[in-house]
Amino acid sequence: MLVPPDVPLHRTRAERFDDLVLQAVARLEPQWEAHLSGIEFAVEEIPPADFPVNGPHGPVPLSRLEPGTSPGGPGSQGQAAPGAREMADEDTGPQPPRIVVYRRPLMARADGKEELGELVVDVVVEEFGRILGIDPADVDPGYAGGE
Repeated sequence: MLVPPDVPLHRTRAERFDDLVLQAVARLEPQWEAHLSGIEFAVEEIPPADFPVNGPHGPVPLSRLEPGTSPGGPGSQGQAAPGAREMADEDTGPQPPRIVVYRRPLMARADGKEELGELVVDVVVEEFGRILGIDPADVDPGYAGGE
């Protein structure tokens, strides 16, 4: 059955992936709402060509963290987040921390919808833990950590 694009049933793979990221963030909201409010989340198809290739998940990065320079943001106590590059300038001002999730590497790594959802949650939890400077298992007790 074909469904017209303006009907709610029509969702592209990219839109369904975006929904997985939103669900991962929503999973953290009950405990971490105040910390999440100052963080941007984004989805990109693939990592940039000049992005370092060796990370915790292997040679292809699944995400990246842009710590930002948001005064008063998570883990900053009025200063730039630990390890932040100077991203503020007169035109843009302070930048909030940003978690970028790479859609294609995650989809290639997962063996199905359920595994993809779990992997997205793990990646979001890991990057959020890095922002806060805490272990991912402390962020989300259900964190699988590559099991």
